[in-house]
Amino acid sequence: MDEDLLTVRVAELYYDEAKTQDEIGALLKISRWKVGRLLTQARETGVVRIEIVHPRARRLGLEREVVERFGLSDAAIVPVDEDAELERVAQAAADHLTALRPVPRTLGVSWGRTLTAVADALPEGWANGVSVVQLNGGVSLNRRSGGAASLAMTIAQRAGGQAALLPSPAILERVETKQAIEADRTVAGILEQATEAQTYLYSAGPADASSAHVENGYLTAADVEELARRGAVGDVLGRYIDADGNVVDAQLDARTVGVDLDRLRAAERAIFVTAGSAKHDIARTVVTSGLCTVLVTDETTARALLEER
Repeated sequence: MDEDLLTVRVAELYYDEAKTQDEIGALLKISRWKVGRLLTQARETGVVRIEIVHPRARRLGLEREVVERFGLSDAAIVPVDEDAELERVAQAAADHLTALRPVPRTLGVSWGRTLTAVADALPEGWANGVSVVQLNGGVSLNRRSGGAASLAMTIAQRAGGQAALLPSPAILERVETKQAIEADRTVAGILEQATEAQTYLYSAGPADASSAHVENGYLTAADVEELARRGAVGDVLGRYIDADGNVVDAQLDARTVGVDLDRLRAAERAIFVTAGSAKHDIARTVVTSGLCTVLVTDETTARALLEER
């Protein structure tokens, strides 16, 4: 029996028939050591491909590549699932939060559809006594209000903690109004708490009409189109940035309420959660410009990042 066929027979007996390596050696009249070598060879050459099929499965090899390539402290990457992409990524983010040690005393969170999904995925008692603080303004200008406050409260309540809510829209019409709001003692106290948080959890939005800022009435689709024309690839904490991580509109940024990006870059632990091809450009900017220490995403996004030269 030639070695290729022997490799196939060993793999069939081990994986399909559940034989031990000793039993396979006896059946094929080869040593246990050779059985082990052929099983390793079968995996390395693709004769055997192992896939763990479970909603909470992860791509550990990809995680190692991403961590090494971008100098991150950790990553959680889930297999492709077009029918439940956001849900799988959100569950991975919830699992990561639950496993954090030490548990953060204060967790700063942004808002949006992705973070709402993460909040929904967290179990009751995921931690004990964690304070949750909003990182950026989130009071909506239309009837969809309540999302930012609701997700922060959900995360806090399920950890037996309190939520500190930022009572401000994300973007204001006048710089003077923004300055006055941030000077308010209550708002200033919440922003200080956000600045001192041990861990940040946030997502990012694309620079297109699907942006949560358009949905919530802060900007029009034409506003975002103009930002994209000027080089914006998306927003982080409401701040629109280009491919190098630079703010594209200083005036708009001056009207944006919340923690600035320099603080995010200086954070000991900044967990970035993203899903979907529409966010590949902003995801690439986040991981290459020092805006996160941990990436939680889907396999397609991770491969797109690794393929970039």
